[in-house]
Amino acid sequence: MTKATVVLVLVSSAALAAGLAAQGIRGGSRITPGQECPPGTTEVRPGSCQAPSDPPPSILDYRPRSTLVTAEHLVPKAKFPAIDVHGHPGNVASADAINRVVGIMDSLNIRVMLVAENVSGQRLTSTQAALNASPHRDRFRVLAGIDFRNVGPGWGERAAQQLEADLKAGAIGVGEVGKQFGLRIAKPDGSRLKVDEPELDPLWAAFARLDVPAFIHTAEPQEFFQPQDLKNERWLELSLFADRRNNQPGHVTFEQLMTERNNVFRKHPKTRFVAAHFGWHANDLARAAKMLDDFPNVTIEAGAILYDLGRQPRAAREFFIKYQDRIMFGKDSFQPEEYPYYWRVFETADEYFDYYRDYHAYWKLYGIALPDDVLKKVYYRNALRVFKGLPQGGWPQ
Repeated sequence: MTKATVVLVLVSSAALAAGLAAQGIRGGSRITPGQECPPGTTEVRPGSCQAPSDPPPSILDYRPRSTLVTAEHLVPKAKFPAIDVHGHPGNVASADAINRVVGIMDSLNIRVMLVAENVSGQRLTSTQAALNASPHRDRFRVLAGIDFRNVGPGWGERAAQQLEADLKAGAIGVGEVGKQFGLRIAKPDGSRLKVDEPELDPLWAAFARLDVPAFIHTAEPQEFFQPQDLKNERWLELSLFADRRNNQPGHVTFEQLMTERNNVFRKHPKTRFVAAHFGWHANDLARAAKMLDDFPNVTIEAGAILYDLGRQPRAAREFFIKYQDRIMFGKDSFQPEEYPYYWRVFETADEYFDYYRDYHAYWKLYGIALPDDVLKKVYYRNALRVFKGLPQGGWPQ
């Protein structure tokens, strides 16, 4: 560096410092373009970092009040009757439990709920018997389960036989095949049971033969597989729930699970799959679109990914319109007060409103104002086509 350059830098720095001081900004440190501020500081002007004079609050305690004044259109009930294809209402094997859940469903305009508890055998039979004896029998449909223990030679044929038995008992599909499948379920030898394990092929083929869908949850949000550092937008959730930390050495990766899942979709083109949680691609709608384009046998549902749809309202709206025949409504966790957030995102153009769980998302939501024809498909028409055992009459045209 020449003497003239050194002088120029010193003069520029002095001028910048004087300008900042005139604005009440003192101290701090300088950074170069592309460099991050040191920990505990923030960039107050281009290239200048400063620490707050007061102790900063924790991520849990900083809850700023928004001063934005904008239109609010709360939506306590869905505009059209909805089918929740990803329902977890708990045990509905008693009249009292059924009546309680139906009362909540009525308040939200949910006409039918698929009980996606991954149950099979006697538990499925007892649940189905209770529903059959209820005057609300057409408000629920039950999805069967799969027992992935002891996978080995002959397992696929036995599992297909159990599937047939569960369908005869009243199930209209299988699901939710839980997240442990692929993540932590082990084979008898202790190795991880892969999603595309060849021993499972007879079961996936049976779905095609019986013409029923497989509702499958593969992996978890991508950030659950990333280091739990201060760059991770799901840091708080990972800190709260240790069992969601899929980022330990030797753990299967997100990309490996996606590859295995897609191998199954590709290998069984006649089997109809429902990919839970948008296939965990709601944060990357181009990737979700590629999945749907590559695999015509796949439909997706919107359970537990509202935080991603609501932060990209224009792109989400375009996606829903383009793939309106491939998306179904699902909620996942049965928390009645949370459903209206879905209605508000889907039905309004509201701006900058809270999500219902800050540990999922610290950002705000925006409505995507779907057209009525698209809403009807998402809320019930697509589900009626995919799950053929649903009540078909009485829906709005």
